Amino acid sequence: MKIQLSDHFTYGKLLRFTVSSIVMMIVTSMYSIVDGLFVSNLVGDLAFSAVNIVFPVTMIVGAVGFMLGTGGSAVVAKTLGEGKDALANRYFSMIIAVVAASAVVLSVLCILFLEPIMRLSGASDLLMDDCIRYGRIMLGGSLLFMLQVAFQSFLVVAEKPQLGLAVSVAAGVTNMVFDFVLIRVANMGIAGAAWATVLGYVVAGGIPFFYFLLSKKSRIRLVKPGFYGRVLLNACTNGSSEMMNNIATSVVSILFNVQLMKMLGEQGVAAFGVMMYVDFVFASTFLGFSMGSAPVVSYHYGAGNHDELKNLFRKCMTMIGVFSVVMVVASQLLCTPLAAIFVGYDRELLELTIHGFHIFALNYLVCGVNIFASAFFTALCNGKISALLAFLRSFLFRGGMVLLFPLVAGVDGIWFSVAGAELFAAVFSVAFFVKKRGEYHYA
Repeated sequence: MKIQLSDHFTYGKLLRFTVSSIVMMIVTSMYSIVDGLFVSNLVGDLAFSAVNIVFPVTMIVGAVGFMLGTGGSAVVAKTLGEGKDALANRYFSMIIAVVAASAVVLSVLCILFLEPIMRLSGASDLLMDDCIRYGRIMLGGSLLFMLQVAFQSFLVVAEKPQLGLAVSVAAGVTNMVFDFVLIRVANMGIAGAAWATVLGYVVAGGIPFFYFLLSKKSRIRLVKPGFYGRVLLNACTNGSSEMMNNIATSVVSILFNVQLMKMLGEQGVAAFGVMMYVDFVFASTFLGFSMGSAPVVSYHYGAGNHDELKNLFRKCMTMIGVFSVVMVVASQLLCTPLAAIFVGYDRELLELTIHGFHIFALNYLVCGVNIFASAFFTALCNGKISALLAFLRSFLFRGGMVLLFPLVAGVDGIWFSVAGAELFAAVFSVAFFVKKRGEYHYA
């Protein structure tokens, strides 16, 4: 039976509705993981370090797509909840047009200034050539990447999370196949990994575009866009937390790379890269659940269904708690085999990675609350609180602690800084949940 935004959600129905988004986010995270696996094992640890230097920059560029996708989807879902379907289509079409235009401008600027950007990101002379080669191709695919991340949110609004999952799986398979063909068979090295990723973006961004353009059955469709300045500003403000989170996370990743380059050299960057790849998978559970549940929250908020908002909030927090315990246990048990997949060929690097990840993975106990809190307030169209929570978590606490903790605990301080930052951020998340419960009637 098809699940609609207007339904009453039990635990089972909420899990069924969000599972596609969870799996979709995990599969999407596999793009970079597959690149890392092939590059590390077939090209070498220096090329692997170069990929980890470039990746945060591509995520900063893609942050606009996350902002407009999450912020815009909340606006569109709220408009649908108000019964204004035709207006929701016009808002949706305008947002996608702005995503495309922003992608072109940002990718061109970054490619023009790529070398100094790589220097600021921590690239050494030993890594620079690979960073430039990989970065030009990845940034050239920014348009498709930004469309992909925006459409991920809108497919949930269209009540088609299963299509989003199918597209992500198809894109992931495309990426994996071409990673093998271009790196191993064609011997293109790090450039082959970049092209394989971009071809995955072609699938993930192209299929939803044609679906929304041509489908007669979709809840929302691409139509001739108008310009609604106030709505666009609202979408940007509302989604600013997601942009802030992506930019801050990327900037902090650069700080991690700089700190590790100073303390451990290229091996430290490689070890952190493995942790980030594994982190993509574990954090994707929380991100996917938050993405999948947010349009439901927006719809019932727009429709004024306070009882259902209370029901959704209670069930979402319970499920986040269960996911958190499972993630911590799984990360501790799977740390060694996952690290071995990436760097099993280097004993010293493997031991460094395993030791660091056992500490780093403690953050999963509370990070789910923080991820959900930011998405929840975005769904309620309160971009200010969402952005503040994202800023505190991703930039102030993580950035500050990665600079301070190593002064006390050395290299271990870098790994502990993430869990410490998440704990501090959770205090603020819970405080805002309590403070705003009467205003939005969710508890």
